Amino acid sequence: MSPLTSKKLNNGYNISVIGLGTWKSSDEEVKTAVETAIDCGYKHIDCAWEYGNEEFVGEAIQNKIKDKTIQREDLFVTSKLWNDHHEPQYVREAFMESLGRLKLEYLDLYLMHFPTGYKKEKKEDGDDIYSEVDYITTWVEMEKLVAEGLVRSIGVSNFNQFQLRRVLTEGNIKPVVNQIEVHPYLTSDDLVTFCHENDIVVTAFSPFASPDRSWAPKEEKRLLDDPILQEVAKDNDKSPAQIVLRYLLQRGLVAIPKSKTPSRIKSNIQVDSFELSEDDMKKIGNLNKNFRALALEYDLPHKYYPWKENYTE
Repeated sequence: MSPLTSKKLNNGYNISVIGLGTWKSSDEEVKTAVETAIDCGYKHIDCAWEYGNEEFVGEAIQNKIKDKTIQREDLFVTSKLWNDHHEPQYVREAFMESLGRLKLEYLDLYLMHFPTGYKKEKKEDGDDIYSEVDYITTWVEMEKLVAEGLVRSIGVSNFNQFQLRRVLTEGNIKPVVNQIEVHPYLTSDDLVTFCHENDIVVTAFSPFASPDRSWAPKEEKRLLDDPILQEVAKDNDKSPAQIVLRYLLQRGLVAIPKSKTPSRIKSNIQVDSFELSEDDMKKIGNLNKNFRALALEYDLPHKYYPWKENYTE
């Protein structure tokens, strides 16, 4: 299997265009998935403090380094700062927790998971209490992690154009990545274009529209069952999942499909041996319906909720 290409970040480091997503994977599942992925040639592993499984990701990485399947310098490991660590005094603490759980000496990329901060304490019913902390304040603390040599690159996730403009204007370090939901039902054309114009790589999470999310309606039509995708897949002798990933790559994106099934983990990285025609790309792009699987409307009242129409501050 030929190695997949990587994209150069705006600070000179490289990121593999296909990574393994680790959300919604239980402890042993994620350990097996990461080991399988590295055996299949993956170099990019996407993690987060909030996923609650970083310790097992770390075990898998160490196992593969020890058996000489891969060297640490060939891996690209991402983690994310969770919302209740946005207060300046908690940013480094949260980072060090992730670093320790992953059993690494540095991270390749650290993202602010959302622009929406929470307080550490909870309401009596367990719900989150919104924090007024400005995401720029949080960003400045993340920049200090770069200065310390603890992380090579920093970026954001779930940020809209307005919020990105503020980071670009008010921050000292330019974000290298904006990780957002992108798939054929949510093409996010304007936001992707803005990121590319500003030399920010877009990483597409939930590239298959997260059909296994717990709150998905039973009657929801699954992206991978879409007749157009099925047709394009048949014409190219590939799976619908491979077609979606190839579509994202040809748009210049990075993608982080999550799977715990060895055969799918392997097939998800085998998307470099074919190219979609201009007609196929147009067909897939026309499937857009602005369907956001992970809208997380429970945070709609937050002043920094990114997906409000005509967002402003």
